[in-house]
Amino acid sequence: MNISELDRRYVAHTYNRFPLEFESGKGSLVRGTDGRDYIDLGSGIAVNIFGLGDDAWKAAVTKQLDSFQHCSNLYYAAPVANLAQMLCEKTCMERVFFANSGAEANECAIKVARKWAQEHKGAEYCNIITLKQSFHGRTLATLAATGQKMYHQDYQPLPGGFLYAQVGDREGLEALAREHPCAAIMFECVQGEGGVMPIGQEWADTMQAVAEKYDLLLLADEVQLGNGRSGQLYGYMEYGLQPDVVTTAKGLGGGLPIGAAILGKRVADVLQPGSHGSTFGGNPVCCAGGISILSRIDEELLRGVRERSAYIVRELSGAKGIHSVSGMGLMLGLEIEKPAREFAELALRKGVLVTTAKQKIRLLPALNIPMNLLEKAVQILKDCAAE
Repeated sequence: MNISELDRRYVAHTYNRFPLEFESGKGSLVRGTDGRDYIDLGSGIAVNIFGLGDDAWKAAVTKQLDSFQHCSNLYYAAPVANLAQMLCEKTCMERVFFANSGAEANECAIKVARKWAQEHKGAEYCNIITLKQSFHGRTLATLAATGQKMYHQDYQPLPGGFLYAQVGDREGLEALAREHPCAAIMFECVQGEGGVMPIGQEWADTMQAVAEKYDLLLLADEVQLGNGRSGQLYGYMEYGLQPDVVTTAKGLGGGLPIGAAILGKRVADVLQPGSHGSTFGGNPVCCAGGISILSRIDEELLRGVRERSAYIVRELSGAKGIHSVSGMGLMLGLEIEKPAREFAELALRKGVLVTTAKQKIRLLPALNIPMNLLEKAVQILKDCAAE
């Protein structure tokens, strides 16, 4: 059997894979075992933010591997402390809990919010308001937090304590906060799995006002948009928010699994020994990679993200077969005439890798994708849409 046959035989059927087997890659180019090169506009779903085979990241990871690969959280390790310091200093937050994924980081945020509310407001203040069309992960709790019924139907009963507000409905949000004992509001600045839709400044201001009025925490899910993809270090910064917990993952590790819940002043000391933990959370190799990634997200890179974003929006808005372009920075969604899967398969045949989100095409290129490759890819997308 070849690799695709082996995969179908032995790997759980949870993914509808495209007909491409990776062989190697460098930057934003992927080489398939078919001998072709593909322009990567998916970056492992927002993970490889400096592309494939990034030399600085490889050097940092390899150096740590030569020292030790794991030591457990019973001991100190420099990469863990140094990455936590960087995250706190860049966000004006206080402490970090390291996990293995975005879902685990969001689980931590939920636990922190409920523990804080129990200690400061009372045990009944356990509810967390999330947004309809949100997506927060695939564990049972983060599925329950996800405001999309399609993700709930196969896994009942889900944990309770989650309420769902519609973006734009201030009265509805305030009614939930007023009528239910709540701990927090959890949100994404751009709802990725919900169609790559930004929540907008007005809604961000509304959440901030309601949180202040009803003494709620703000939990910012930056798993996909964070680490420079928005054009700022984190998307909430675009809206002038200061959350109490920021969760991040994906791009932070540059290709290795890592998640982080960054805790602000109000919740900095909620977690104490024994109240939470993770065997692999804060793995020194993953943290070494994270330090390499985070240290290179500077204003020059962010300016490049904004310039590339503006180019994509300018070129694709109004193009034949493309109804609209939504999103923020280099997390963009294309509303197209063709079915999304059909479009993605056509783009693949023409040499461009994209992902989908509902009926949209989702673009998540490396933050430093060379302009010549981006221009070539955008033209191919135009051609695909026009066919």
